[in-house]
Amino acid sequence: MEFKFAERMSHFQEGIFTTLANIKKERLSENKPVFDLSVGTPDFMPEKHVMDALVEAAQKPENYKYAINDTDELIEAVKTWYKRRYRVELENNEIMSLYGSQEGFSRIALTICDPGDTILVPNPGYPVFEMGPMLNDAHIEYYELREENNYIIDFNSIPEEVAKKAKAIVVSYPANPICRLAPVSMYDELIKWAKKYNVIVLHDNAYSELVYDGRDGISFLSVEGAKDVGIEFNSLSKTYNLTGARISFAIGNSEIIGQFKKLRSQIDYGIFLPVQKAAVAALLGPQTSVERNRQEYEDRRNALIDGLDQIGWKGVVSEGTMFAWAPLPKGYTNSSEFVLELIDKAGVFCVPGSVFGTLGEGHVRFALVYPVEKMKEVVEAVKESGIIKQ
Repeated sequence: MEFKFAERMSHFQEGIFTTLANIKKERLSENKPVFDLSVGTPDFMPEKHVMDALVEAAQKPENYKYAINDTDELIEAVKTWYKRRYRVELENNEIMSLYGSQEGFSRIALTICDPGDTILVPNPGYPVFEMGPMLNDAHIEYYELREENNYIIDFNSIPEEVAKKAKAIVVSYPANPICRLAPVSMYDELIKWAKKYNVIVLHDNAYSELVYDGRDGISFLSVEGAKDVGIEFNSLSKTYNLTGARISFAIGNSEIIGQFKKLRSQIDYGIFLPVQKAAVAALLGPQTSVERNRQEYEDRRNALIDGLDQIGWKGVVSEGTMFAWAPLPKGYTNSSEFVLELIDKAGVFCVPGSVFGTLGEGHVRFALVYPVEKMKEVVEAVKESGIIKQ
């Protein structure tokens, strides 16, 4: 029998993380060194009171029914957290849960776009920003994030004919993979631009708690007028190390949230109740782990960036996120080829910038998933490989 699959499948190839995982498996089988800084999975444990809340709830048979809706307790916890953290007042109808922000970006276009409608996404940008809308038959246009502008959006560079036909724009700061923050003035300009062209803003705010050097991560919704034009996605994965539990939130404009909820009610029956309990415990419980983990990430960043700088790999940066963004060392121009050579010579795994868009070429992304001492081992492995030319 000959199977004929959807044309959209022609856009997909084996993901880079699968490719790197296969190389890693092979190296381990050969007892070769492996320093895996490719995947951004937190290595910290969730707090005990959060795990206890989940376990206790999971022992109650009544919690295995469909949740259908977010519990009142969860909605109130989100409202309390946003008010405490960002000074943002929320209403019940401005909040909905999701199975992680990946789910949100993979489905939001179904809510706001008909086939062929345009969504603007960043280049470089996280792949789901593009793939989610593409899966929903939206037309993708790219806006450029350039180093000479510190990777901040230049609204004047977006052609007016593109702005006029756009239904939505995806914005992400602190930004993965480029590890930059945006000033409040950019959000002011974004809101003004969105109102002018009647464009919905979809803001990814997964990393607001992982910002460095005394900076403060903000919420898009804390800027005046933000709720008029859009929503943001906020995740518990990185802030509270609940990555596998899969819970995040879409928050903001009540009309957008209402339509998104209506869509989601057709394909889902709500977040598992014990996971909702864990989220409540995380949001309302002690917050000491948030600062502790942020400081550990910053220390790891410093160990990696300072160490690479000392051996001649210049220009590696991270203002925020759990990653570092690095230009290719002297003598290299192809990020995929460089990554394979780095693995072969040093056993160090990272992600080629080309995965994140055409403007990502010439860079690689490191995940800050090793303790400081192991980060120093990474730097030493790079040094000993001879891949850095002074």
